[in-house]
Amino acid sequence: MKLRKGLVLRDICGEKAVIAEGLENIDFSKMLSLNDTAAFIWETCTKMEEIDEEKICDAILAEYDEAPSREEIIADIRHTLANWEELGLVE
Repeated sequence: MKLRKGLVLRDICGEKAVIAEGLENIDFSKMLSLNDTAAFIWETCTKMEEIDEEKICDAILAEYDEAPSREEIIADIRHTLANWEELGLVE
């Protein structure tokens, strides 16, 4: 699984949003607003050839001082990725 090409995370008026770049934006009429943690997951995924839940979890644990348990983080990552897959953001 990897992020769909042509999508980028932008800061729009202080909000993080995933939008389509270039000509793909013609068919992409909506933006997806992300909270800080989801934006962090997105940014982490952009650095990966293939999305790796364990590496995302490690990055979250390294970034956030008060993170929940590893099991909770993995469950949240899976939920987030499943939502993104339903929306066509990952393939």
